[in-house]
Amino acid sequence: MMNEKVALITGSSRGIGKEIALRLAEKGYHIVINYARSKNAALETAKEIEQYGVKTLVVKANVGKPEKVKEMFQQVEETFGRLDVFVNNAASGVLRPLMELEESHWDWTMDINTKALLFCAQEAAKLMEQNDGGHIVSISSLGSIRYLKNYTTVGVSKAALEALTRYLAVELAPKNIIVNAVSGGAVDTDALTHFPNRDELLAEAKEKTPAGRMVEKEDLVNAVEFLVSDKAFMIRGQTIIVDGGISLLV
Repeated sequence: MMNEKVALITGSSRGIGKEIALRLAEKGYHIVINYARSKNAALETAKEIEQYGVKTLVVKANVGKPEKVKEMFQQVEETFGRLDVFVNNAASGVLRPLMELEESHWDWTMDINTKALLFCAQEAAKLMEQNDGGHIVSISSLGSIRYLKNYTTVGVSKAALEALTRYLAVELAPKNIIVNAVSGGAVDTDALTHFPNRDELLAEAKEKTPAGRMVEKEDLVNAVEFLVSDKAFMIRGQTIIVDGGISLLV
């Protein structure tokens, strides 16, 4: 057990996080499933993952709270004794016009989407440096670099996440920890159902993406898989955009 690799993916009971967890399990990683609400969904995901012959640890934790983050990583250390990959996937946000935002909306979104990366990365690095390093990958979105309707809090939080990715990449490099991010175009997941303008986003993505189709979950998973591999050793502090080219259009 102590010689086998371990990956922790936040928000991995569903959506893109779940698909990343399944792919890494397929590659032989033991998986730490983090969830905030649905224990049943997390347990169902664990069953799917264990079909690959790997072990799972299911941990409930609001990653926006540093004390919960510490408890989660303590459980990882007690169970597996190591961590090789940390994928910062959990995200949330209040989707409203800018003039309707309140302080609580701002704080909630920043805690989950940005503050979580800092404190999770600190704890992940402590475990990784005990075992010759590792990889940290965050999931961002195009709202970090372009205007999206009703997306103010999330877009700003993702821009901060990408900036933090650059700082982490430099300061954790001496520990042999490689840090990057993946930014995706619109993907038709459960999370998108919360967008007031969901249909408009999907229609634009289907019509305008130069690649000829929308981005799918698998496209983002492929990018994460690459970034946690040895082939990405010299890629540091970058945000890899996986959007079929739609962000290139004015």
